Amino acid sequence: MSREFHKKMANTIRFLAADMVQKANSGHPGAPMGLADIAVVLSRHLKHNPKNPSWINRDRLVFSGGHASSLVYSLLHLWGYDVSLEDLKEFRQLDSKTPGHPEYGHTPGVEITTGPLGQGVANAVGFAMAKEYTANKVNSETCKFIDHKVYCFCGDGDLQEGISYEACSLAGRLKLKDLVLIYDSNHITIEGDTSVAWSEDVEARFKAQDWNVLKINGHCPDEIEEALNSVKSATKPTIIIANTIIGRGAMELEGSHETHGAPLGEKIIEEAKEKEGFDSKKKFYIPEDVLAEFRVAIEKGDEEERAWKHLLKQAPLPEQNEALNALLNPDFNKIEWPDFSDTAEMATRDSNGKILNAISKALPGFIGGSADLAPSNKTELKDMGDFPKGKNIHFGIREHAMAAITNAMALYGTIIPFNATFFVFSDYMKGATRVAALTKIKNYFVWTHDSIGVGEDGPTHEPIEQLSQFRAMPNFYVWRPADATENIEAWKTALKIDAPNAFVLSRQKLKTLKPTRDFGDVSRGAYMVKKREGATLTIMASGSELMPSLNAACYLDKMGVKANVVSVPCFDLFDEQDKEYKTQVINPDTKVLAVEAARGLEYYKYADDVLGMESFGASAPANLLFEKFGFTIGNIKARACELLGVENKPVEINGAEY
Repeated sequence: MSREFHKKMANTIRFLAADMVQKANSGHPGAPMGLADIAVVLSRHLKHNPKNPSWINRDRLVFSGGHASSLVYSLLHLWGYDVSLEDLKEFRQLDSKTPGHPEYGHTPGVEITTGPLGQGVANAVGFAMAKEYTANKVNSETCKFIDHKVYCFCGDGDLQEGISYEACSLAGRLKLKDLVLIYDSNHITIEGDTSVAWSEDVEARFKAQDWNVLKINGHCPDEIEEALNSVKSATKPTIIIANTIIGRGAMELEGSHETHGAPLGEKIIEEAKEKEGFDSKKKFYIPEDVLAEFRVAIEKGDEEERAWKHLLKQAPLPEQNEALNALLNPDFNKIEWPDFSDTAEMATRDSNGKILNAISKALPGFIGGSADLAPSNKTELKDMGDFPKGKNIHFGIREHAMAAITNAMALYGTIIPFNATFFVFSDYMKGATRVAALTKIKNYFVWTHDSIGVGEDGPTHEPIEQLSQFRAMPNFYVWRPADATENIEAWKTALKIDAPNAFVLSRQKLKTLKPTRDFGDVSRGAYMVKKREGATLTIMASGSELMPSLNAACYLDKMGVKANVVSVPCFDLFDEQDKEYKTQVINPDTKVLAVEAARGLEYYKYADDVLGMESFGASAPANLLFEKFGFTIGNIKARACELLGVENKPVEINGAEY
């Protein structure tokens, strides 16, 4: 390709991006204009099929700087994805296919939702990890079913975010050779030159993390081409540090932070077009020869996928196809669930560990790990080896990256991932859990040590507000099972939900209940475990608070107060049920008391009173903390009497008086 034609293609991208932002009067033209030269060259290297965006052996391209979405949409249109010129003209408009930041499932060709800086870097690591595991399961020495690259565009802001350190450190440790990070080093942020807040040596940082480091002029086609060719034989991850000029071609605004997040203005755009030989009055203009060159992606991608399908048919080892099919089409009916009916008591973190192992034995793509807490989270997959050939992933103490990595793994197509840490450290994961919820990613979060039951570690490690926080998040399902059996039923339901699920689990042992489920079931989020005729009270509880609530109801019964007891393993699911079911579970003629060792503010939607945490916890043995903060049979009974306005009379059962 001649330099002149390369320039014409790059300028087409630049002016499309500028026109999109200008028409919307909103957006970020600077980065797309600066990255246009790299995008043109990468187009020739990228293996993808616009006719089938879900082809499993395609290269993945992640735009970590999601604000550069006008570049994303311009490329998708030029390559021939289902993104029309009219869609480009509706950039950032209500219900358009081209929202302000790329959203997975909303725009064909977008691999994952990005925008919160740094997360896309971790997503790219996740895609590369999923590729590595899948390749190890289905490839042979002579026949590679899975053989592709993962590219990621990132900027200064992405690399300043702490999540990128976490993710890239792990990528270097794992030697993810098919990961290519293209760093748009334009030295500009919203506040001006990056030097106002950043002065580190990025090259040294990545070399220290065991990456290949290449440095290029991001506007020189030959240097870009050479770099992209060299990564094809890499033995570890590569960062291409591309020195670019933000707003390249934007006349006097070229190189200015003013191009970062605001329209350039009609005058600047027209002058820029005229300078490059484009018709200054034409908006959203794509020269025919330029479009034809970009649209080669359709024929090329279709041919590559056909060749791949032929490879599947010609594979010398039939078990390769069997392995790939098992990953692509998991059979949940093969899961042999553990039986806890004869288990008197067990911490839900322990029962969860057995459940994870049962699922993973049945499903080859069910893999995961903890943030250096597997022995405490009970997440080790026994006798299943370590990643990348085995199923146990050692994420290290990298919670935020762990969540974003597993988000991408879940979208890869062959992996069902889980990740784990202490519930209090879910705070470090909030950004990635929100993206998972936003795009309904089937990622499974295992959060143990769920309440003041943490005990001696004290208030820094005792989650208080986290349950309410995650229950408030749309499309996110939080499970807090009361015992081992309920935990199984929770997982059976969670595996069917097209959204992220979190399991909040106890450190301490909980008695295994044998509740009658005639009035509902776990799959609807809440159900009655004890019904009394003529009830005037309903007690709602989850997790470790269900048993003392059941016992308190027995004492209330002895003094003539009839109380129904409802288990709430998943408040979010119950909240979605219809009114008829809700009235079956919560008798509208009763007063309602909710009991939970957390803030519990969401229960006021159904409850007249909430016995929850009004403060942070403390450091002491767990049983003393439950007594101190009122989660006892006696205090639940007293709180119920206060709610009903009846005298709290002492009652004795089997020698115990409350």
